[in-house]
Parts: sequence; structure tokens; C-alpha cells
Amino acid sequence: MEVKELICINCPMGCPLTVTIDGESLSVTGNTCPRGEDYAKKEVLSPTRIVTSSVRVSGGSIARVSVKTKTDIPKGKIFDVMKEIRAAHVDAPVQMGDVVIADCAGTGVDVIATKSVGHA
Repeated sequence: MEVKELICINCPMGCPLTVTIDGESLSVTGNTCPRGEDYAKKEVLSPTRIVTSSVRVSGGSIARVSVKTKTDIPKGKIFDVMKEIRAAHVDAPVQMGDVVIADCAGTGVDVIATKSVGHA
């Protein structure tokens, strides 16, 4: 039997969760709503994250544009995603929501701009 302690991040309550894994059985205690149980199961079985960073902009009013993954990605792919983000650059203008990197690191998830950058 394996026991993991987590803090739920789905709402401001921050419930302390205890996840007990016993063979094929998984139980969650400490949650005050169903979202806590869903979060704990996902975090233990298949953790994912949203990645935020910035990408270089050529000819822009600022040197970098903030970006994020459009949806969450497998936690194990974070370093691969960051490697592609660090190597990327875009030309101005950039509009919020523009796809900066399509299918980043083979995750099937796009990296999008989170702000607009005009010409210099």
C-alpha cells in the first residue's frame, strides 16, 4: 500500500488530501468537494501541467512575448516543451491567441501568445 499527501489546487480552500493506493484500488480522503477527488486521482495517475514562458520577438515593440500551452501537457514532457520554446522566435506583430508553436514537442498541444506585441 502506498500513501501520498497532496494539497488540492482546484479552489482557494486548499484541502489536504490523502491518496491511498492499494493494488488496483485508489481512494481519496480529505476533500470537501468532488473536484478534490478528481484532482487527486489525476495528479497521482497522470499528472499534467500548463507551461508558461516567453518567446523572442523580432521587430517588436518589446523583445519577448509571453506564451503558454493552450491546454495542460503530461508533466514528463515539460523539459521537451521548454526546449522548443527556448529555440523559438516570432516576427512582429503578434496577437494574443496566435499559435506560436504548433504541436509543441509532439504533445498535440499548441503554444499560444498570451499578449499582443506590435511593431517597433
